[in-house]
Amino acid sequence: MGSVESLYSLVLSSVVILLAMSTNVDVGGEKLASVDFEIFGNVQGVCFRMYTEDQGKKLGVNGWVKNTREGTVVGQLQGPHDKVNEMKVWLSKVGSPSSRIDHAKFSNERDIPKLEIHGFGTRY
Repeated sequence: MGSVESLYSLVLSSVVILLAMSTNVDVGGEKLASVDFEIFGNVQGVCFRMYTEDQGKKLGVNGWVKNTREGTVVGQLQGPHDKVNEMKVWLSKVGSPSSRIDHAKFSNERDIPKLEIHGFGTRY
């Protein structure tokens, strides 16, 4: 009887993993989100990208950050909803110590079935 229970447990675990892969929930049970951002203000020449990358890694959020020719900083965040929301607050209210954030614009916010970006980096 023990081997039947083990087989049942294995099948049930496989079903849970397959269901998680087909929805916007990762195997750990957390819903995943993706959002694009643009930060306006004094955000270039003040280590904003470096601090953003560090904060993303600290929170366990994946994504990228980049300066624009218009003097803003743009990027994308991906990860569990709660962590992405934490990062959005940090981007709109905290930033790097020498920065001045006038406005943060978030767009293309969506649920995602799996992470499309791995790690957090600066793009040029």
